[in-house]
Amino acid sequence: MDFHDIKSIKGDINIPGDKSISHRSAIISALADGPVNIENYLFSRDCISTLDVLKELGVKITEDGKKLSINGRGISGLNEPSKILEVDNSGTTIRLLSGVLAGNGFMSVLSGDNSINNRPMGRIIEPLTAMGACVYGRQNNTKAPIIIFGKKVLTGRKFDLDLSSAQVKSCILLAALHAKGVTEINQPEISRDHSERMLEYFDADISYNGKNTKINPESKLKAKDIRIPGDLSSALFIIVAALILKNSNVLIRDVGINPTRSHVLDVLKEMGGRINIKNKRMICNEPVTDIEVSSSNLMPVKIGIDKIPNIIDEIPILAVAAAKADGTTIIKGAGELRNKESDRLKAIRKQFSKTGLNIKELKDGLEIKGDNDLKVKGGTMESMGDHRIAMSLAVLSMLSEEKLIISNPECMDTSFPGFKDTIDSIAN
Repeated sequence: MDFHDIKSIKGDINIPGDKSISHRSAIISALADGPVNIENYLFSRDCISTLDVLKELGVKITEDGKKLSINGRGISGLNEPSKILEVDNSGTTIRLLSGVLAGNGFMSVLSGDNSINNRPMGRIIEPLTAMGACVYGRQNNTKAPIIIFGKKVLTGRKFDLDLSSAQVKSCILLAALHAKGVTEINQPEISRDHSERMLEYFDADISYNGKNTKINPESKLKAKDIRIPGDLSSALFIIVAALILKNSNVLIRDVGINPTRSHVLDVLKEMGGRINIKNKRMICNEPVTDIEVSSSNLMPVKIGIDKIPNIIDEIPILAVAAAKADGTTIIKGAGELRNKESDRLKAIRKQFSKTGLNIKELKDGLEIKGDNDLKVKGGTMESMGDHRIAMSLAVLSMLSEEKLIISNPECMDTSFPGFKDTIDSIAN
């Protein structure tokens, strides 16, 4: 079944493991003392890149279906790689592992595809250099490839970041495991705290409270088994599809609902979305829930910079919801979207406009004039090789009576392997 043939969705499903948590589970497990079993690991393109790099660093990893076993080598137990460490298209891999490698006493080089090697890296190179590592990048230390001459003992420092970023924060925290003295990070806005939660779960001496995080390095991380919840970011493509398609009702089980991620559900509820949170519980230091969603008549919203850090990856699919909201939705403060797998602000404006959507691209956001009775035009849409743009176009195409072709749909596997099969299983 093509996406444009789908007129409603109904069912009870599970979705793949959380992408952000999967990355961190592999990296932190590799630094633990002893073996770790990981259940529901996301074997997506990006998360496989993290596993491949860890293997090059001497970490023994075995895979069995959705289960993963990692033999932790300790905080300072990695081996010097014999070749360039290729991260493919994964920004999380290159940024987090730069922090790990900064505290190991050997040389390493991290590189990726054209997109990765043109994304900003000065924001991690500067703090790692300030902690005592020798880190260099292309274009005056602002772009990858990144060359790291690691130092076994770094210096703990206080960082007042100008931009809230979970990847930058996590990079610093992983480097801080090798530091002498406390490392403190202050951010202007709250960002995702998956690294803090997992380090705490592994018994690191860490405290965090919204915008402030402190870590006091210790010699060991205690190995513990992990179960990864379903990815809320992936669930949102199904959630929005259920909201905008008539006669739809879906129950999505075992979804991570971390408070630094779940604000997007509040936004959708503010838009009039019928979303019911059920059976909330804690698993491996992360809150998990079941989410029931039904067809809804949506209203426009205004989203400012105070909300952006916690919904940054969800803007493309929120734009789809806004397209079906009767009125004008305004999103501002999202300039960081220009530095993702694609320039997402430009991609959303250019590709969504092809379907007949009235959308204006702002310097740091979008202005979307939605319509409850929106009818989408067919044609060929460019995914830009960006998984979130591709899946958002797929959901938008469900509102079309005409054939809508999405270029390079394989990029969806970056974060949601089997996305089409999952949709097909609940399609009507």
